[in-house]
Amino acid sequence: MANEKWKIHPEKDEIPAELKNLAEQIEEDGGTVLTIYQEPYGKNWQIFALLPLEKVKPTPFQRDLSTAHVKRLREVIEEVKRFIDPIVAIRYKDGEYWTPNGNHRREALLQLGAKEIPAIVIPDLSVAFHILSLNTEKAHNLKEKSLEVIRMYRGLLETNGKVSEMDYAFQFEEAYFITLGLIYEKYPKFGGSAYVPILKKVDNFIDAPLTKALNEREKRATLLKEVDDIVEPIVHSFRERGINHPFLKQAVVSKVNPIKRKKKTTIEYDELLKQMKKALEKIEPSSITMDDLIALASEMSEWTD
Repeated sequence: MANEKWKIHPEKDEIPAELKNLAEQIEEDGGTVLTIYQEPYGKNWQIFALLPLEKVKPTPFQRDLSTAHVKRLREVIEEVKRFIDPIVAIRYKDGEYWTPNGNHRREALLQLGAKEIPAIVIPDLSVAFHILSLNTEKAHNLKEKSLEVIRMYRGLLETNGKVSEMDYAFQFEEAYFITLGLIYEKYPKFGGSAYVPILKKVDNFIDAPLTKALNEREKRATLLKEVDDIVEPIVHSFRERGINHPFLKQAVVSKVNPIKRKKKTTIEYDELLKQMKKALEKIEPSSITMDDLIALASEMSEWTD
């Protein structure tokens, strides 16, 4: 074997010092290095190891666990009598490991009493953000995705607040996830889907360091919540009249949306929402009929939570 005490692939290549240090740390943490290798696409060095399960945690910025999903995974592991899907992990600090794509598997294995978990350990913390954005282990709804993005955002603020939203546009996917995430943190029952078609057109990524961009994000979230605080009583008044169309809220929002038929718009986020607030304040719910609402809601039938 060409290099160290660990199994290496390919054997002829020298292990980078960074990987040697990581391998030593893994074993000092109580883990077992099984092999050090270059993955087949980008030829980046990685470590395949058994990590102490108690030291593996989810990244602090990802979505919450689904109890039902964990239960299903636990049942499958028990049925096949083996764990066959390694997680990805990044050594964070003080012997703690983060997994951006294996939290449900980690929890299922923990509940089954395992002490170790097989992991592909990557020596680059930024990869956690990339992997998290591509994680399809369980489909997100709007709330879950928004909360995951704002947690990712806060994680980046802690590790590198100088980067901009534009730098992580691929990982965030949509700028409005950040705005909605800020609202969902404070108001878990917020109904955000009614605003998505509007936000897609006016809520853009902010080209400024995250430390500065967050202030603007909070202003956007506050303004949207102010709009919703007017919308909800109007919706409630319709329900009191016995009107319970499934797209009722979307219909109310659509009524005061000045850009609903425009594919592109030049209006700024703040200006648009201020216009909506003024229009909402003038609405007299008793003057709107069920037919009016159905006509509006039918335009929005593709909007779902």
